[in-house]
Parts: sequence; C-alpha cells; structure tokens
Amino acid sequence: MAMDKLERYAEILDGAAFHACATPQLMHTDPELSVADAYQIQKLSVDCRLARGERRIGVKMGLTSRAKMQQVGVEEVVWGRLTDAMLIEEGTALSFARFVHPRVEPEVAFLMKAPLSGKVTAAAALAAVEAIAPAMEIIDSRYENFKFALSDVIADNASASGLVIGSWNDPSMDFSNLGVILEIDGQVLEVGSTAAILGHPLRSLVAAARLVAAAGEDIAAGDIVMAGGITAAPNLAPGQTIRTTIQGIGAVMFQVEV
Repeated sequence: MAMDKLERYAEILDGAAFHACATPQLMHTDPELSVADAYQIQKLSVDCRLARGERRIGVKMGLTSRAKMQQVGVEEVVWGRLTDAMLIEEGTALSFARFVHPRVEPEVAFLMKAPLSGKVTAAAALAAVEAIAPAMEIIDSRYENFKFALSDVIADNASASGLVIGSWNDPSMDFSNLGVILEIDGQVLEVGSTAAILGHPLRSLVAAARLVAAAGEDIAAGDIVMAGGITAAPNLAPGQTIRTTIQGIGAVMFQVEV
C-alpha cells in the first residue's frame, strides 16, 4: 500500500485517540488491508505520539488466549507499543473523558533488566526479567461500536490506551498458574488464572521478543511488557473502583472519574 495512504490512516487513528472520538473501521474502506500494512500504520501512529513528546516505555501483547485467537480466526498473538502517557499511577483515578469506550483487563507485567530480541527460549526470557507485577490494562478501540477486524486492531496499536501496575515481585517464583480476581466496586466480575496467557505468561514474553525483532526493534532493559488479558474485559464507567488481585503477587487498583 502507498505510504501516503498509510500515513493518512495513521493520522486518523492518532486523531481519534487524541480527541477520544470514534472512527469507522479501516477495513470498511480497504477490505484488503494486510497485517503488514496494519503494523506500519501502527508505527506511524505511535510516531505521532512520540513527536508530541511521549516516550516509548515497552510493549503490550494481545490475543494471548486460545479462545480469543479462535474467536478472531488467527494463530498468532499481536503486539502494540506503550508510551509513558499511558501510565496511570496505582491507586489513583483516571479520567473517563480520555477514552472512547474503555474496558479493563487483568494482566501480568514484566519489568526487563536486560534486552531481549529475536527467537529466545523461555529460560532466556526469564533471565532477562527484573520483576513481575499484578497489572491492569485499559483497552480502548478507537473504532465505532468497539468492532474491528484483525488488521484494524493492529493498526489501532492493539487497543493500547492505559496501564496500571502494582508492586514488583521476584520473578523466580512460579507464576504459571496463579488465581486472578477482578473486582468492580467490591463485586467479583471475573475470575481466572495466569495460565490463560498462552498457558504460561512467559510464552507471551517469548512471542514479544520474536515479533518486536521482526519489526526491526527490540525490548530494552527497563521496558515494561504487558503479557495480555487473563479474563474478559468489562466496560468501565465513571465512579467505579477497579481492583485486581493475583495470588501470591498482590493487588492493583484504580478509580474512574468523569
């Protein structure tokens, strides 16, 4: 696809995110939009953020559950880029007005102590990890009605919008199958296990190293890697208090204001 068209799509998605307004799916205009084109649009869109002064702080993984892969009809996870403007301090409130139609997912976050890139083993991936933490990701498709095809969601930076991270823990513990509870206003809405992330969250980190390298980038020391959603993603609304607890590694919470 011509670069000028890719740039135009990137500007549309960046504008939708910046102004918190929905936009039609790209696939409605270009039904043959390829995954490769979509990743190029994603990069160009995030470049707009960086040009405004945001700083890249890591990557997020998406479609990391087998159920979601089957639902979308793909056999590969997707990834997106994280910036410092997406960070929400744990225990504080986020502004609902910043988003189009936000949802929340409980996740595991990795903090990297060494670079990671290319085809790596799970052991090599773990050796590059400084710490793990309970986390939540605020996902927010910029498309109308939260509906999209695979290329749409990739172009839209895999719906990356916000992240909240709890206390960091020693990664030497077994975090392959920890119980997870997501509560909204004290009511349990979702229950799951870290094993929902590709059977083990480390597999998501291994996939991240490979996919990021294929794009000519790497995961740097100090980066955060969000491993992917563990449960379904409930809608957010003003006035809510959201809390995720992961067995053995702690809890993380935030509130939603108007």
